[in-house]
Amino acid sequence: MNRIVFAALACTALTTVPAAAQEARESSPGTRSEIVVIGAAEASAGTKTDTPLVETPQPISIVPDEVYLAQGALSVSDTLNYVAGVTASPYGPDSRVDGGFIRGIAPLQFRDGMRDLYSYYASIRSDPYNFSRVEVVRGPASVLFGAGSIGGLVNLVSKAPQETPAGEVAVRYGSFDRFEVLGDVTGALAPGLSARIVARVRDAGTQVDYVEDDRVMLAPSLRMEFGPATELTVLGLYQEDDSGSTSQFLPAVGTILPNPNGQLPNDRFIGKPGWDRYDGRLLEGTAILDHRFSEAARLNLKARIIDSDVTYFTHYPNSYSNPRNPYIQLDATGAPVLDSVTGQPLPDPEQRTIGLYADGSYATMDVFSTDNNVQFDFTTGSAIAHTLLAGVDYSWNRVRKTSGFAVEAIDIYDPNYDLLSDWDGGLPNAAFASTTDTRGEQLGFYLQDQVRLWDRVSVVLGARHDDVRTRAVGGATESDDAWSFRAGIIGELVRGVSPFLSYTESFEPVSGTTSDGSPFVPKRGRQYELGVKFHPDAATLVTVTAFDILESNRPVSDDSTPDPRDQIQAGEAFSRGFEIEASRTLPGDYTLIAAYSYNEAEIEGTGQQLNDVPEQIASLWGTKTLPLGSEASLRLGAGVRHVGEHRSYGPAFPDGLVTPSYTLVDALAEIDWRNWRLSVNATNLFDEQFYASCLARGDCFIGAERNVFATLGYRF
Repeated sequence: MNRIVFAALACTALTTVPAAAQEARESSPGTRSEIVVIGAAEASAGTKTDTPLVETPQPISIVPDEVYLAQGALSVSDTLNYVAGVTASPYGPDSRVDGGFIRGIAPLQFRDGMRDLYSYYASIRSDPYNFSRVEVVRGPASVLFGAGSIGGLVNLVSKAPQETPAGEVAVRYGSFDRFEVLGDVTGALAPGLSARIVARVRDAGTQVDYVEDDRVMLAPSLRMEFGPATELTVLGLYQEDDSGSTSQFLPAVGTILPNPNGQLPNDRFIGKPGWDRYDGRLLEGTAILDHRFSEAARLNLKARIIDSDVTYFTHYPNSYSNPRNPYIQLDATGAPVLDSVTGQPLPDPEQRTIGLYADGSYATMDVFSTDNNVQFDFTTGSAIAHTLLAGVDYSWNRVRKTSGFAVEAIDIYDPNYDLLSDWDGGLPNAAFASTTDTRGEQLGFYLQDQVRLWDRVSVVLGARHDDVRTRAVGGATESDDAWSFRAGIIGELVRGVSPFLSYTESFEPVSGTTSDGSPFVPKRGRQYELGVKFHPDAATLVTVTAFDILESNRPVSDDSTPDPRDQIQAGEAFSRGFEIEASRTLPGDYTLIAAYSYNEAEIEGTGQQLNDVPEQIASLWGTKTLPLGSEASLRLGAGVRHVGEHRSYGPAFPDGLVTPSYTLVDALAEIDWRNWRLSVNATNLFDEQFYASCLARGDCFIGAERNVFATLGYRF
């Protein structure tokens, strides 16, 4: 289906039913959010101040927990399923990390305005039940948040204590033997002191054999008021995950490409049961102090510490040496049979046996971060109001990894797991294990002025300077510094119509070296954006926007060398397109969320779309609440998500390996009676079999299968 048809469908959805942005007001646990959708809804992720969306010259999506839980979200990636410009879970369901693309580029993840993750496979996934909403900023945001992606960022807003007593407990059971107990309780302990505790205990399997998804999460918090002007919120988190990798990196030949033995099943596990794992423990503490000197001056201080440990043991097939035929012959000892001339393994004529990499690591991550700013509200005339924000933030992180590596082989069509090693439960080839110890620091100063003219036009101007240092023990220190700028204007030219124009910049340090040994230089990005926000009444907001992003120094594969890990930095890459987003949530009535995005993203001069980035994504979600007598109600919901086809390019597939488009349907049925709620969620309701992405390097990622679960909750 071409872009014109999709745009027409999106516009039809928007004009048929009024739409609006969800207000970012937090709800009490155990009650359906009384989210009155208004054009004046506020989000802090775009400006670090409480600014109405219709006064922010940048598209920002707010997804309240009531919405993403109704959509069946079980991970942070799932919360992004119906957000414009976002490709959620581009590599399928991943029990190790949350993933997504914003405007074709992987974003950074923040929690309560501070960066949350600093390394791959050194932490565990965040739990969506612990947040009141998810904020998505589309486009560069380095002026306020420092080094980051040009695509945007995802900010998770933690549930905070409330004075009004409220709570819920729930049990859940569903597909893949998922069993969970959830709880969320808040209330006042004493005058000026309130508390909250959020918890989840889960015992579950996954769509992949031998891969569990068990979790214990406990998040206590306190809010203390020291008089009418000062408030301190302390957030704690303990989380332990016992899991594995649902990403089995199955070979393309046998999944999306034909194999004489047929198609590999989606649940195929190619590791060592009991050895393969992704187990982690996370301790996190956050303190947020807010003090008002007066109605015109405000101080905000934040600090966080993170202590994370992860054990990651995994097997994955060697599809990379020969992506078009990765299967090899083995001799009686299990060693590859080599060609006497080339020295390369001989292909397996039956295309069954494949080499395996066994990779294990112990990782620890320690983080300290802080963000501190002062806000001044003043006027420079009868019709000119300013909100001036000046701040400094600092972060320090240390990531240590000890890794081992080995090579094995397996008949991937009839695995004999007993033939694989378990290395006594430890690292493969532990005697030759390698250790890395990397430390990073970032110090940033930022200044922003939001100018409100005649109560109709808003101008945002910002500048920031960052110093970033990365040092590996035994290696040289890499230092980078950068200035970033932003400027934007939005004005209500006529009632309910607010065009906007903005310019934003980003920079992102890149660790490592090019294939010739030169250190990577930071990626730099800039974006021009033009759009309009329609808000004809207090319950309607529709955003239409077009953007042009240019990025320099992007690392890409160096195809001039035989090592697939070698990289060079491309001159420039761009991402251009347009988005339409609208949503409406009215208590006791209905909700509607519609989105359409078109995105062209490529390395300049190649004429090839960036790997795994679809040109088109579209979605539509709606719910309707029906009364069932005086004390009961029925809520029905359904959604459809479409992700267009995309390609991956490499030496084995110079014209690109195509991953077909897919369309998924989600559903909800929920009954409320007195203090009880029974809901049934289904994602991928019709069990569409699809691949999320297939890479030209030789592997494919299985899409999420149908997942149905029922939740029984009691509110008090």
